[in-house]
Amino acid sequence: MDQGPGDSEAQGGAEGASGPELARAVLDAALAKRKAAAANPRRRSGTGATGKRPRGYSGPGPDPRDPQLFGDVLARIMKARGWEKPKAEATVFGAWERVVGPEIAKHSRPVKLDDGVLTVEAESTAWATQLRLLAASLLRSIATEVGHNVVKKLNIHGPAAPSWSRGPRRVQGRGPRDTYG
Repeated sequence: MDQGPGDSEAQGGAEGASGPELARAVLDAALAKRKAAAANPRRRSGTGATGKRPRGYSGPGPDPRDPQLFGDVLARIMKARGWEKPKAEATVFGAWERVVGPEIAKHSRPVKLDDGVLTVEAESTAWATQLRLLAASLLRSIATEVGHNVVKKLNIHGPAAPSWSRGPRRVQGRGPRDTYG
């Protein structure tokens, strides 16, 4: 066995010692061995001019060079570029059925989102009234799906009334009266 300069003294003093004296002798021997190793470092092959390996790129743990899931990479890019709010706004329109449910989505559609105010057009005035009553629960479901403070208020209206003001020849006045009998 390879002995350092302080090993023989510590072993010689530790042969007849017991208890705390033995522990002190072993500790002194370990410290002497550490000092000797620090004074005479060994060179490793392939470590470069500095004698140190780059940290973090060896071993079985996760590594930034490992293949990543596409969704994770995309989420990281969107966060870095500040695209989270536009993505959430687009989700309101693109996944309307998933956001509010299939029954409500069948009878309504989002029209525009401006400064947190979502304009929703209902299929009929009855559905518009029903959606106004459900506005609080709709806001909650939108918030859970796309995030808070994306949609702050709902503006719900019924279908647009038909307009007879089309065409090159139009008569000014109150419009047709006996169209609906």
